[in-house]
Amino acid sequence: MTLKLHDTLSSCTGAAGGDGPLRVYSCGPTVYDRIHVGNARPFVVAMTLRRHLIRQGRPVKVVINVTDVNDKIYAAARAAGIPSPDFAAEMTGAYIADTDRLGLGRPDVEPRVTGTMPAIIALIETLVESGHAYAADGDVYYAVASFPTYGALSRQRPDQLLEEGRVEVGDGKRSPLDFALWKARKPDEDAWWDSPWGPGRPGWHIECSAMAMAHLGERIDVHGGGLDLLFPHHENERAQSEGATGEPFVSSWLHNGMLRFSGEKMSKSVGNVARLADALDEWGAETLLLLFARAHYRSPMDYNDDTLAQARAAGDGLREALRALATAAGDGSGDAELTDEARRRAAAFDAALDNDLATPQALAELHQLAGAGNRALAAGAVSARAGDVVRASLLDRLEVLGLAGFGHSTAAPEDVRLLAQQRLEARAARDFARADMLRDEIAARGFAVRDAPDGFELVPTR
Repeated sequence: MTLKLHDTLSSCTGAAGGDGPLRVYSCGPTVYDRIHVGNARPFVVAMTLRRHLIRQGRPVKVVINVTDVNDKIYAAARAAGIPSPDFAAEMTGAYIADTDRLGLGRPDVEPRVTGTMPAIIALIETLVESGHAYAADGDVYYAVASFPTYGALSRQRPDQLLEEGRVEVGDGKRSPLDFALWKARKPDEDAWWDSPWGPGRPGWHIECSAMAMAHLGERIDVHGGGLDLLFPHHENERAQSEGATGEPFVSSWLHNGMLRFSGEKMSKSVGNVARLADALDEWGAETLLLLFARAHYRSPMDYNDDTLAQARAAGDGLREALRALATAAGDGSGDAELTDEARRRAAAFDAALDNDLATPQALAELHQLAGAGNRALAAGAVSARAGDVVRASLLDRLEVLGLAGFGHSTAAPEDVRLLAQQRLEARAARDFARADMLRDEIAARGFAVRDAPDGFELVPTR
């Protein structure tokens, strides 16, 4: 059932192969806390795809939702002592602010469950009327038995799911496999909506189907999200969407692998997380984006100090190559060979991204070009004109990955350097609270401060 991305890119000019933009939906966060680095991976994948297609002049529309109605939000809001709508709005703002700092831009549409309630209710009504769903004491359930290919996406057999007990609990269900589309209001839930079945709120799975179809139509080209959403979330999305329309829902699924933190999947429920905001403060956006790009999106990715240091070193190498190319003043004897290599590497970069968004291969082409430039520069064979051509080619492709900042040579202003010096002194005095406060102030001014053997280093983050 899962097609590779390159199949979709080569066969579709728009949804269902028709005219119009390539239609991309990716599952966004459930905003019950600040997002961690692993939550950012689907966002980075979708936005990298968007930037690649736009650069090639191919129309695309990317929708990434925000789930702002959920059991976890109710629980987190109660613990915080504030109304759940206020809590969800606060966490949504934090999510947008944190992902803004990655410098990849915003999706074309960012719908929220709270703004899609009429469409959600209408979709549930369609499923009830068609016999795919039924009401029971204020709840509404999807009848899995009504959808013969249930389990095909995730390669799950319904009988095996029953044996393993991988089912949702519910008193009014006809089958343990059936899942909730609408949930009757519980006494401790402070936000609810009226519906034909009584006050309540939607189940998680129907929310994404409704938001995707509201903004992209009944058939979409690409659907992204973490591999952990394959079952049950995406399996249930497919069942209810195709049950409502009778048509295939998704041409290609982009399931990104998980981030591994000390060998285990990064998860807020487990507690082994690194918040995106903290990671950006410590490492900067470019190092994080390089870390993402060095692994294929379908593969798991190790997140630790060693992999981050390797990504930083790779970024420093690209930064130095770009700086050297900007000052090229050689005799030009190597110009033709180097500019020809730049054209070949640029074409190979584009082909790698067309081939299932193969960012490691694409990035390798840029490193190879940077290395060739360094060798030609060392030989004094690159003129200023060729240096500019090769540098522009590198920057053009780095921009797709959100890494064009490697070409910036912004020096930190004196007041920022003073803050960094004060932070160094606070750390020496073991006043870590003040050191963290100064780090945050430096980050707010657009720089990441890094500890270095001779004191500190300031690197622009935007």
